[in-house]
Amino acid sequence: MAEDRLVCRECHRVVEPNVETCPSCGSSSLTEDWAGYVYIAHPEESQIAEEMEVTEPGAYALKVR
Repeated sequence: MAEDRLVCRECHRVVEPNVETCPSCGSSSLTEDWAGYVYIAHPEESQIAEEMEVTEPGAYALKVR
């Protein structure tokens, strides 16, 4: 479930709960305090990905605290 996952505070990538660092940016600043969930399949064609500055496909949180 998405609710059990952590989110990177730097790139907003959703990661599994047992991960110590973000596989996308390498940051160790992960949090459980996030809201909203979007999966970006084709970032090169997505206006949302452009707005969020996402370049890799994957799951991202919309709001990270």
